[in-house]
Amino acid sequence: MFGFSKSRSYTIGVDVGDECVRLVQLAENGKGMKLVAGRSSNRPEDMPAGGSQWQRWAIQTIKAFTGNGDFNGKSITAAIPASELFIDHIRISKAHDEDIENVAFGKIKQRLPFEADRERTMIQCVRTNDENVVVMAADRKVIDRHLAIYEQANLRIKAIGVWPEALISCYTKFFGRRQSDLDAVVMLLSVDEHRTNVVICRHRHLLFAKSIPVGAKDFEDESAVTRLVMELNGCRRQFCSMHRNVQIERLIFLVGRSVDREICASIARQLEMPAQTGDCLAAVQIANPYRLGIDRRADSQEETTAKQKQNWATAFGLSLS
Repeated sequence: MFGFSKSRSYTIGVDVGDECVRLVQLAENGKGMKLVAGRSSNRPEDMPAGGSQWQRWAIQTIKAFTGNGDFNGKSITAAIPASELFIDHIRISKAHDEDIENVAFGKIKQRLPFEADRERTMIQCVRTNDENVVVMAADRKVIDRHLAIYEQANLRIKAIGVWPEALISCYTKFFGRRQSDLDAVVMLLSVDEHRTNVVICRHRHLLFAKSIPVGAKDFEDESAVTRLVMELNGCRRQFCSMHRNVQIERLIFLVGRSVDREICASIARQLEMPAQTGDCLAAVQIANPYRLGIDRRADSQEETTAKQKQNWATAFGLSLS
């Protein structure tokens, strides 16, 4: 799915979540990766997510972003929000691979947070080893709602993806480029306002994914960090039970400036794991940051803008798709 060629713009990555709309477009310029355009807007606090008013706001916001001349073309790759993507880890023998989606549906239907109708359930399965599969499922009506947003915003939809694959794409392009990274198993953490999205992967190979309802806004309460660490330890135990001879080598925070470094360090210490921070904005060239509103040259906390505090990892990964 992922491919790169010299001196061309990628699709616009559209990350429409419950709390924020983010659009990013990247391009190769012969010397590396550059940011063509990046825009974000937070959902008005008095507007419930997912309703008709929210949908109209998302359409108008995306239209305004793509109509200002910064983005090249109208082709997009988007993703279903983490809050509306069901993820489970199940055992399916390789003998069932030809009918793996239907077999997976039979195993997860009692746990789905929406009506368990096979015709209305979109499923993607990723085999992690001979016995285990990551299954991702979404209600078709949610997908249709997002398709309607993009169509009414006059965009051309290249693909609707999933956030775990977008995070892996971001990691492998910017932070997993050494030869030793090809076989390393890492845990990626992408922290949004109210969620922490977790991926365990071996380079491009997805091994585990989970979305935890604890995010950056919760970190004002120290107990929230403790809850997150407990959840992450649970992820690690579950992963190790499915992959008994595999060790997670390090923790990578795909957060940029959206989370205080001391909080990241505290999480890593409590997990007793070596860690690093991956900042997407620092990994690309930004020719005109003032016009784009994404200026990374501010050093003090007071000068850090709201857009800098956004987590761009998913949108970057979607643009690379």
